Amino acid sequence: MPEEKKSGEMQRVTVEIFGDVYHLKTDDPEGLEKIVQMVNFNMKAISQNTRTFSGSRIAVMAAMKIAEDYMQLKKDYDELLALLNENK
Repeated sequence: MPEEKKSGEMQRVTVEIFGDVYHLKTDDPEGLEKIVQMVNFNMKAISQNTRTFSGSRIAVMAAMKIAEDYMQLKKDYDELLALLNENK
């Protein structure tokens, strides 16, 4: 019978990001898979729209795009919280 994983227990997973294989530990394999999909999507999109073939440069540009998206979401969230606090 397979051993049940307890919530929060670290698991070893193997993922592929932009053609490279990584062996990682996580307590949330499904969440990690979503992150891997996001990173792969951004790296592939950038690689199709740039002239560089350097994986590290593409990775940095993808990280900057993801950070930009995060900062916009944080700004929107903070503005929403401010509006909610005004209406109390």
